[in-house]
Amino acid sequence: MTIKPDLDATIPDDLGSLHFVGIGGSGMSGIARLFLESGHRVTGSDVRHSANVDALRALGATIAIGHDAANVGDADTLVVTGALWQDNPEYRLALEKGIPVLHRSQALAWLINRKRLVAVAGAHGKTTSTGMIITGLLGLGEDPSFVNGGVIASLGKSSQAGSGELFVVEADESDGSFLLYDTAVALITNVDPDHLDHYGSLEAFEDAFVTFAREADEFVVVSSDDAGATHVHRRLQEVAPDKRVVTFGEADGADVRVHSIVTDGPVAFALSFRGREYTARLRVPGRHNAINAAGAFAVLTGLGFDPEATLSAIAEFGGTERRFELHGTVGGVSVYDDYAHHPTEVAAALAAARTVVGEGRIIAVHQPHLYSRTRLFAREFAETLETYADETVVLDVYGAREDPEPGVTGALVADRFEHPEHVAFIADWQAAADHTATIAREGDFVITLGCGDVYRIVPQLLESLRRVRE
Repeated sequence: MTIKPDLDATIPDDLGSLHFVGIGGSGMSGIARLFLESGHRVTGSDVRHSANVDALRALGATIAIGHDAANVGDADTLVVTGALWQDNPEYRLALEKGIPVLHRSQALAWLINRKRLVAVAGAHGKTTSTGMIITGLLGLGEDPSFVNGGVIASLGKSSQAGSGELFVVEADESDGSFLLYDTAVALITNVDPDHLDHYGSLEAFEDAFVTFAREADEFVVVSSDDAGATHVHRRLQEVAPDKRVVTFGEADGADVRVHSIVTDGPVAFALSFRGREYTARLRVPGRHNAINAAGAFAVLTGLGFDPEATLSAIAEFGGTERRFELHGTVGGVSVYDDYAHHPTEVAAALAAARTVVGEGRIIAVHQPHLYSRTRLFAREFAETLETYADETVVLDVYGAREDPEPGVTGALVADRFEHPEHVAFIADWQAAADHTATIAREGDFVITLGCGDVYRIVPQLLESLRRVRE
């Protein structure tokens, strides 16, 4: 069983030296980088080597591969995630020795301190929207601090300690920790049902977003298109009728209205805002990115930046790692990786791929994430994959923080395809890579999908393609 951090615990005034358990993760590594840049001594551990581990070591962190109580050393504070298991020896030692244990969001809240916080939350689009806001601020001459859930391609990092007053974070709603922050500006990209394993019900999930929006000191930016977000907006108006709210999306009444979207290659679009029209072409594909850009635009103009300069700065966003990221092309077959792990995200990623694949086909390699999500959304995943991909290979479930559930495997998704000839459930990764290489043709896109460790199959896919096609 995974740990349940006490998010109500008092955060010490002085954290001293910090030990991060699972330091290589996208969120943990970004926070660890900020503590290093702030002059703290940082140690950590992870189950495997990674680029994040190497980068942190280069900055001065001491990191062990593998979990062992001895790794904690003389750390003053232990930083953990909700994905950590209760029997982790480093966590157990901290409890025995009385070392304060902080959830990563508590450590981040300590770092933010008196900065003016822009927090981005939502079931999908958080990382991209956060990256667009950060890119926009930098292009506008600002020097914000930030922590994003993915590496921003143009910067080569996911976090930075800046000298300016603004601090931008991708806020994690999965376990309610996004409510810890003293938020000035809140952006809600959408409120699609997710993380019900933590919240227990859709009502509780929406309650958290209402609280997140109500507690934003300055203003809230919220989608006008997403049904869950509009419902949260209505509820917010009931409990906080004077709250300043800016809406964005394609809906006619949106304050920042997106229209004239062209998805042939990098997406182009127009924005209607305060009686004027603005146009832009992004460096990334996909209709959903036009919507994400509108949300970022609403945040930055709400902060007082010039609309035209803001849109020009946002348009320079070049994407983040694990968001439609090209890893190689073999024999005319391109292999991409994407973090999408919810039906809505999968649909957006594959729809974006469709705009640039031309006459080629899309072969999805899908790794279901969490047993509970797979059980709840198996049919939706199947419908989405069958609609947007030409062929699908389903791997087994990446359980992350959950114990296995009897009968819940990747087959649960594959068995719900209406046309089973276009899907294969293959638990063995090498067999899955070989099968994918066999069915791929010149001009096809192969796209791995999932927020677990599915990206690690990419080298096998490329090697299998070489054997088959070269």
